[in-house]
Amino acid sequence: MLDPRICPACAEIGERLVVEGDVRVCDWCGHRWPFHRLPLFALTGPSGAGKSTVGPALLTRLGGQVLVLEQDVLWVAGLRDDVDGHPAFRSTWLRMAAMLHQNGRPVVLCGTVVPPEFERLPERSLFSAVHYLALVADADVLASRLRARPAWRQWDEPRIAEMLAFNDWLQQNAASLGVDLFDTTDTSLDAAVEHAAAWIRGYLDVPLASKTAAFPR
Repeated sequence: MLDPRICPACAEIGERLVVEGDVRVCDWCGHRWPFHRLPLFALTGPSGAGKSTVGPALLTRLGGQVLVLEQDVLWVAGLRDDVDGHPAFRSTWLRMAAMLHQNGRPVVLCGTVVPPEFERLPERSLFSAVHYLALVADADVLASRLRARPAWRQWDEPRIAEMLAFNDWLQQNAASLGVDLFDTTDTSLDAAVEHAAAWIRGYLDVPLASKTAAFPR
């Protein structure tokens, strides 16, 4: 699938990434071609709140109507930019999601992100909307989950404290950011997946299936 920045007619890379309805328009030569401008779903929140557990389980609830991807798989090499908001990393993911959308299924991207990190980028115009659902938890529960992780994930106390601060900040600012919250402190995995699936279904009208499991502590 062609990089959505590149015009298939003149092969130039677009700067403004113009999309009109279901048509992508080259800002160099004016060429127009069909383009699926679908919504992107960001399953976000602090580490330990349940994104990596809830995300894969969505596939059984949404009947193959979405693609679920883990954001951190591209947190490598040159994409680990030190600029505030990590624009190179975020832009790459938006282009990747837009390319996958041309297959007709929307992407659910699982990983920590807040709206200003996506909304200010040129690639944002490739999506009809970006919807944000943040999983959060009480500080003591979140800290306990992070301390229980394998040593290779390097969750020392300073890093845990940083994540707890983000967890608190996100809960305080979610409404103003346009982010929906779901607290996983005392919920089961089944309930968390059900909530996330219903949240997505509210935008897509995708049928839900049913599963039961215990939420990891």
